[in-house]
Amino acid sequence: MTGKRNQAMVIGWLYPELMSTYGDRGNVIVLTNRCRWRGIPVRTVPIDFATREPEIRGCDIILGGGAQDRQQGIVISDLRKNKKTVLTELFTQGTPGLFVCGSPQLLGHYYMTADAEKLEGLGIFDMVSRHFGRRRPRCIGNLLADIGNVYRLDGLSYAPTIIGFENHGGRTYLGPGVTPFAKVIRGFGNNGEDGTEGAVYRNCIATYSHGPFLSKNPHIADWLITTSLEIKYGKPVKLDALDDSLEWQAHRSMFKRLVK
Repeated sequence: MTGKRNQAMVIGWLYPELMSTYGDRGNVIVLTNRCRWRGIPVRTVPIDFATREPEIRGCDIILGGGAQDRQQGIVISDLRKNKKTVLTELFTQGTPGLFVCGSPQLLGHYYMTADAEKLEGLGIFDMVSRHFGRRRPRCIGNLLADIGNVYRLDGLSYAPTIIGFENHGGRTYLGPGVTPFAKVIRGFGNNGEDGTEGAVYRNCIATYSHGPFLSKNPHIADWLITTSLEIKYGKPVKLDALDDSLEWQAHRSMFKRLVK
């Protein structure tokens, strides 16, 4: 690589001290290793309360993890005050993102907590989330959902499904301005009612899957990497294939368990 291609791909990780409750660091590790195995320079930038707009603008992909309601309340205040403008601009321009577990609730118009506290969100995604407290059981269990062929890349292995694990009390309801990430085959997804799972805004993916979601879904990891690099370099990028036999074995094993 020469010129701009010598620049490292930068992964921005939102509030790692407060929003990495369920092993969400695994998604950072998966993306980092899949870049390094291909000889792609990569580095991670923690985005916290001290991070300013120029540092965020230098990120090629943004990752968000899970947290309890209290931590989400702390985080959303800083996001709205100091980072809403830059994140909205990045995602509108096509910068990829992956938000797992509870973090998607911060991207919508609001999240109503179990204590009936209304947390105003960033409003990037046309959706709302609400926790109904003890009136509704939590959505817990393995998740299998259909993504079709949207994320298929030439020359790389693929499956039209995603595998995850969900554990959430909140329910998310999508508005007309946002597209579901997937269609539930087994599990609850956004709300256990309409069959939708997650949401997509441009190249930003939100999913209720917990923790290291990308470890069983290498096709999504490679799509995020490819999209990040294409936007960074302004030209098509084709990734080298990796030996993903273990990753796909894990994916297929859970698939077989869930379709019985």
